[in-house]
Amino acid sequence: MRDFGLRPGKAQERDGIVSWDLRADGRRRRSIPITVILAPGLGCVVWIPFAPPLSDEFRKSYRRLLRWNEEYPFVKFGVTEDERPVLSAEVLMDEIGQERLGETLARCIAVCDLLSDEIARWLATEPPTRARSASATALLDRFADRLGELVAPG
Repeated sequence: MRDFGLRPGKAQERDGIVSWDLRADGRRRRSIPITVILAPGLGCVVWIPFAPPLSDEFRKSYRRLLRWNEEYPFVKFGVTEDERPVLSAEVLMDEIGQERLGETLARCIAVCDLLSDEIARWLATEPPTRARSASATALLDRFADRLGELVAPG
């Protein structure tokens, strides 16, 4: 991840599963929280808490997440038990490599950028963070040719 200009935190291990937390600035959305989870023998998941927990308009928001699942087939939207929207993407173990992980991270950050206006109201309720972010612009530029309409060259 460091090769892409990102700054992951110290690896955390639990029951043989390793995870790294980081924050990245997209072109539009800043300080995107990202967790990369590696389960040996299974694969890797890029997991992004996409917005704070949903409030009273849950049905409308849930329909929006379902629509995005149709529109963006290489990422998945879901809702956690505390009603927090999440964005994730999976990489199978036999596909894991630097290029594939970089492309997956770029795809997730590009989707966050693309949908930043649509979720601005959700993000307005999230408390500010002092966590440091790394710019993901170079990562987005590096994989722009694989992301199609998700990203416009910088």
